[in-house]
Amino acid sequence: MIQKCKGEVIKRSKQALTHKERSKGFSKKDALKEARRCLGLRECESCEVCSLLCPDLCITRREDTGEVLIDLDYCKGCGICASVCPKGAIQMLLED
Repeated sequence: MIQKCKGEVIKRSKQALTHKERSKGFSKKDALKEARRCLGLRECESCEVCSLLCPDLCITRREDTGEVLIDLDYCKGCGICASVCPKGAIQMLLED
């Protein structure tokens, strides 16, 4: 089974439209939402750090599209790829 490294775009908070509105401050909920949007766009840039550090060599990149592919048949779930991804594009989730 192959899983793609998916990008996730987080939409801008409606409260952050202008500098004047930003200077009023955010509620804690809106501040966290805006920080996630700014700092963690979760878009894979194909830097290949995950594949270089994968002990199982199960992460590859398609030459034609640049997509990062994870072969889940060989992945042991160590989580190194998720911890070293600079964009946070890989997340470890518990399976049922």
